[in-house]
Amino acid sequence: MNYLDTFIAVAPDCPVDSAELPATRAGKPTLALIQYELLISQPYTFTQEDVLFYANMRHKAIDVSTPSLLEQHRAGFFAKPQACLRSSALGKRYGWGIHFNADGKTALHAMESPEYQRLSQNADGSLKVLRALRSAKP
Repeated sequence: MNYLDTFIAVAPDCPVDSAELPATRAGKPTLALIQYELLISQPYTFTQEDVLFYANMRHKAIDVSTPSLLEQHRAGFFAKPQACLRSSALGKRYGWGIHFNADGKTALHAMESPEYQRLSQNADGSLKVLRALRSAKP
């Protein structure tokens, strides 16, 4: 389920011209905000599976503080199909590109940044460049 040497550019219908901090809802962090905090605070530390799992557990306030709880919840979480980060609001709504290195570790890049431009243009052909999924059907 993890991407390798891949860049997910913002969706074609992304409504912003520069990256924004994901919003909270009713004073609580949204899934997009939790994903953002994980990836901004620790770039190239987590795989896509890690981001999806830890963000979901935090969003639902599920305790994974012990190894046995972690493994139990992780097995249950991935027992069902999960949407990939192409469907995250980070790329669809908030203007963040998501880069996966050769080890599958990921980091965020603001759409107005030089690094985003470099990765999305993929001049040396070393990356697979995808777009985040559209918010609406064309």
